[in-house]
Amino acid sequence: MTLVIDASIALAWCFEDEASPESDAIAERVRQSGAIVPGLFALEIGNILLQAERKGRLSAAAVSERLELLGQLALVTDAETAGRAWRETQNLARAHRLTSYDAASLELALRMGATLATRDRDLAAAARSLGVPVLP
Repeated sequence: MTLVIDASIALAWCFEDEASPESDAIAERVRQSGAIVPGLFALEIGNILLQAERKGRLSAAAVSERLELLGQLALVTDAETAGRAWRETQNLARAHRLTSYDAASLELALRMGATLATRDRDLAAAARSLGVPVLP
């Protein structure tokens, strides 16, 4: 089955203190089979890593290294995310009290009939309530 990953999973790969056996298993699955990400994924990850650099959590070199490693994964960026932002995604965000970023991942998983990989409890609960399989 197709896999959609959200930022919380990818960030577990970027910060050692957020890693887990479950996130490592998802990383291995992505290495082997790939995954789909919402169109805003690269910007969201880039922004979070930049904030970590500004706060001294990561060095500039570490940020570059993480981005390079993520860039080597077989991640397919969805081309329809922006076109759905003001309708389907906004409606999901409102109905389930999610951020627009999280709702974009949920919208993508629903549209693709995919499993959603997330560490976000609210997003996982919303996905399950709509019948979307969730990892971990």
